[in-house]
Amino acid sequence: MTIQTGQPLPDVPLAVVDGGERQNTRSGELFAGRRVVMFAVPGAFTPTCSEKHLPGFVARFDAFRARGFEVFCLSVNDAFVMQAWALAQGVPPGLKMLADGNGEFTRALGLELDGSAYGMGLRVRRFALVAEDGVVTALAVEAPGEFRVSSAEAMLEAIGG
Repeated sequence: MTIQTGQPLPDVPLAVVDGGERQNTRSGELFAGRRVVMFAVPGAFTPTCSEKHLPGFVARFDAFRARGFEVFCLSVNDAFVMQAWALAQGVPPGLKMLADGNGEFTRALGLELDGSAYGMGLRVRRFALVAEDGVVTALAVEAPGEFRVSSAEAMLEAIGG
């Protein structure tokens, strides 16, 4: 079942890359006591993810911070790939790159995507959410092949920006 607004985010292991540094943590710990906008991409270094989705959040990172929100990017990639992608994209320190290498968080959210037809295996659907103290307050899941409701612009509008 897909996570819904009003529900707490699942608590599972994740790797985080922030400012080029990797660390292991748990999602429950990561979201506790924070106001977060998290967006998810099917894969680091893939066209829409690298040309539009992540760059939009990088460009508007300060606008989210000014409204009191942290920004997290989630992908079913390992921490080394997320670290390299962050470096290649000029991700600012503070924009956390979440590596869900085994797809555990993605499956717990109910937002998995079968990319087997493209040689990608299990991936996460493109989406964005707002969470306050680990509880989802807004959720925008893209239709297959779309990139609209999970953009940085759409999420700024969702948080009143």
